[in-house]
Amino acid sequence: MRAVVITCAGGPEVLEAREVEDHPALGEGEVLLEVAAAGVNRADTVQRMGRYPPPAGASPYPGLECSGTILALGPNVPSRWAVGDKVCALLSGGGYADKVVAPAGQLLPIPEGVSLTHAAGLPEVACTVWSTVFMTSHLSPGESFLIHGGSSGIGTFAIQIAKHLGIKVFVTAGSEEKLAACKALGADVCINYRTEDFVERIKQETNGKGTTSMLSFLAASMYRALSSNSATSLTVI
Repeated sequence: MRAVVITCAGGPEVLEAREVEDHPALGEGEVLLEVAAAGVNRADTVQRMGRYPPPAGASPYPGLECSGTILALGPNVPSRWAVGDKVCALLSGGGYADKVVAPAGQLLPIPEGVSLTHAAGLPEVACTVWSTVFMTSHLSPGESFLIHGGSSGIGTFAIQIAKHLGIKVFVTAGSEEKLAACKALGADVCINYRTEDFVERIKQETNGKGTTSMLSFLAASMYRALSSNSATSLTVI
């Protein structure tokens, strides 16, 4: 089969498509996928730069999520999956290849109307956002939710789920272009943190109450500023 190989640490130019050994034998609860498309995540780029070695036992090839068609089933794969199914998958590596082996427990059905290409970018953000945000915070319709870094992959997906659930969404980002993208996805209040005091703006928008939940990837100093804007009972993700 063919796979993208990291020939040495460096920029995108060190990636090379090569003929490699075929996939390993399927183990308990594993499936073989014919890869249609693979997502590009930050971990892939950091691995390419030599700063993120694959976990022990993982594929040496990059690619932490993909979409494709099930080619074969290993022993004791749940009956919900069948050869020919179109799926997307979370991987420990190996998505940048013609074929990849994935645990059946890390497969997701592709939603109706979503192409295989688009589905390849779903698993990392969809699973992260749903499990760490909505299963944790239990946000309800009418509540408010601050996403700091709303134009990130995680942020853009969080905006869409939150709006689908009837939640008021506040976002911050560092440029007008990024804010416009967040607005197009449904964000209610978009704040440029480089030019505006977002803490004061959020207080104004909420009559001093602040938001009920907050998603942030930031350092402690920024966290303190963010938390000062928020409701007394605050869920921080």
